[in-house]
Amino acid sequence: MNNTVLLFLAGILAGFALLKVPAVSFLTGLISLFQIIGALAIIVFSLALIYLGLRTLLSRNWG
Repeated sequence: MNNTVLLFLAGILAGFALLKVPAVSFLTGLISLFQIIGALAIIVFSLALIYLGLRTLLSRNWG
């Protein structure tokens, strides 16, 4: 499960990286697409982490 959590955290960081892509000349037209994909990645992976946390908390199998 720790590998899954680390993978989801990496997905959230990748989403933030897509939000901060600099406007280079050949990427200018794709900046809005990168922002949409980045925001969706942050939302999806954050919800997945919240789900895993709640599932672990309610199952009481922390050990």
